[in-house]
Amino acid sequence: MSTKYINIYNNLIILTRNKELYKDFKSQDTFSDRLIFFLLHFAFFLKIYKKDNDKELMQEIYDYIFRQIELSIREIGYGDQSINKKMKDYLNLFYAMINEIHDWDILETKTRISVLSKFLDNRDNIDYLVEYFEKYRLNLLKNTLNSYIKGVIKH
Repeated sequence: MSTKYINIYNNLIILTRNKELYKDFKSQDTFSDRLIFFLLHFAFFLKIYKKDNDKELMQEIYDYIFRQIELSIREIGYGDQSINKKMKDYLNLFYAMINEIHDWDILETKTRISVLSKFLDNRDNIDYLVEYFEKYRLNLLKNTLNSYIKGVIKH
């Protein structure tokens, strides 16, 4: 498998490991929790870069990222049947995220809270996450897709 998009994947993993994202969790920090944050980051990533980039390139990135997710699920030890079900569930969740954040840039804060609450129902302080993902969105706008592919990102 090509590692052409490994920098994008690794950057999303680094963002997902941000301890501040998990500080107000009522439950434990689990693989599923981390994957939800990963998928949210990736949804914003695709939202920003899909309009100004080649569809074929974006499809390659999408395929690569979801292949890496599948490999991570395999490493945890799930069997083939379980992996297929998990991947279907995660893909459905991802498409729901994309649908919900589609108009993020024009949504009011209250609506943004509602959007994130659909995916992060075990959070006490979702206001922090609304602000976090808005800053992340603005950071994506400041950087080019090529900078993410090459791993040269300005934070």
